[in-house]
Amino acid sequence: MSQQLKKLWAFVALLTLCIPAAMAQSGVNGLNTATSTLKTYVDPVTNITLVIGGIVGIVGAIRVYSKWNSGDQDVNKELMGWGGSCVFLVVSALVIKSFFGL
Repeated sequence: MSQQLKKLWAFVALLTLCIPAAMAQSGVNGLNTATSTLKTYVDPVTNITLVIGGIVGIVGAIRVYSKWNSGDQDVNKELMGWGGSCVFLVVSALVIKSFFGL
């Protein structure tokens, strides 16, 4: 066998022995790191969701008020649609916080 072929086989053998050791790292450390990283994003995301819910609520209130003053018959439908979207955004923000235990 040539010298280069021996080096190639030695490299392949070394690589074969090192790959399982690299893959056998504990998954708990990775999960803990991912959980702590996600927890840092939960507060800003819930705050943004609450702000969006507030903006949607204000826009919805203005639209319902204008329909009510103009005498439209579908004020209840409009009120339920905008109110439901605001309630959904607020509840989803609270569910996200409780899911991560914050």
